[in-house]
Amino acid sequence: MALPDGVRYVIIGAGIHGLSTAYHLALQLKQQGQGSGADILVIDKSGIAAGASGIACGVVRNNYYQPAMRELMAHSVEVWERDPEAYSYHAVGYMQISPESMRKQVGEIFEQQQAIGYPSTFIEGEEASSRYMKGLFSDWQAKGITSVLHEKKGGYANNTKAIYGLATKAEALGVRIITGLEVTGFERASGASGSPAVTAVVTERGAIKCDEVVIAVGPWVNQIWSMLDLPKSVSIKGKDGAVHDGVPMWVFWSLQEGTLGVDPDLQKTNDGKMPPVIHVDSNEPLFSDVDGSLITDRMWGIYYKPDFNFGGVQGGAVPYLVKTPVDEVAVDPYGPDSPDYIVDDHFAHMWCSALAHCQKRFEGQTPKYKNEPSGGIGCFTPDSFPVFDRFCQNVYVIADSNHGFKMIGVGELVAEELVDSPSRFLDPFRFTRYAEGKLHPVSNSPYPWS
Repeated sequence: MALPDGVRYVIIGAGIHGLSTAYHLALQLKQQGQGSGADILVIDKSGIAAGASGIACGVVRNNYYQPAMRELMAHSVEVWERDPEAYSYHAVGYMQISPESMRKQVGEIFEQQQAIGYPSTFIEGEEASSRYMKGLFSDWQAKGITSVLHEKKGGYANNTKAIYGLATKAEALGVRIITGLEVTGFERASGASGSPAVTAVVTERGAIKCDEVVIAVGPWVNQIWSMLDLPKSVSIKGKDGAVHDGVPMWVFWSLQEGTLGVDPDLQKTNDGKMPPVIHVDSNEPLFSDVDGSLITDRMWGIYYKPDFNFGGVQGGAVPYLVKTPVDEVAVDPYGPDSPDYIVDDHFAHMWCSALAHCQKRFEGQTPKYKNEPSGGIGCFTPDSFPVFDRFCQNVYVIADSNHGFKMIGVGELVAEELVDSPSRFLDPFRFTRYAEGKLHPVSNSPYPWS
């Protein structure tokens, strides 16, 4: 496809956020008589679903302790439900299975889910929790579980199929998608006060003049952020009123996910149905399913689901912090092609042993773990929650802090804001929240994004 000289909207990134924004923006421009998909160009340096969206586990959940995240995800679940076939979405539900240290907060999540009309069931007490789980899986054997939050909505989507589904919808409305085109910089308005607006996106094949830019590049956000000369550190006002200066804007975490090469049907429920996505956090000591040795006596967590797309039972565990200075982290090559940020034998040992800790059917299955490259890295904000905001007057940054794939609805909300209709769902995620001290509450979960 020829590179256009100019276009109203340039969207950088052909993943879940970029393509969802393109599709929904094309819809809204058409509906409001303000334009069409022909006004939108999506560019990506690699290809559709070539980044984090293409290797995502694909879990869709609303298990968040933060009210703003919960409302945002309820909206995204509705978007998934609009076209499950195109998005390859499986509405099997989701379960948060927790120890006593998390029971109170998970109970608050349940109460607030009820307040917004999000259907879920909450089970409390060790005996009741065990009975509920055995009602689904007769071989359930995890100890120390004192609460179960069973979300009746949510589930998972097949990653690349969902992204290509969005691409097909966007292109049907006239959106142009150019892949293999890398952004190298931006042209800025001269003589403007403050932060000059972007007048063109500069690529390796030339400049594209534009009125608006959307940044939806996932783990590459730090690179684009630097091209725009945006602050590398921020001042954050804490709950006590104290201001913490010089907090790095970005940090990387290495994601830990893999697949056990068993028949996906192995994980069916007692009644032969496909099960909910399972997420277990535990304070119980975790012992090896291989030799009985102690793996950890600290809090651990895993999630898993049967997935025919991955060819087995697929899931992950708590990521680890990348300690390399952020500007020195090699994001490319990304995902399984990375020599630095893929899962190792320790993850396989821990995750498979945790599966066996939870369900007897997984005992002795560790040798079936798919010993192939997997994983990736995520670029996180200072508080590990997304930033959705305008910068440089006409640049909209979608920085999802690795909450990304499940948030298919963010593109619709950003599209609304691009046509001058502010979204109350996105308002709690403005960049100004750091200086203003409008921070999200944090939970006792071992995961950084909770």
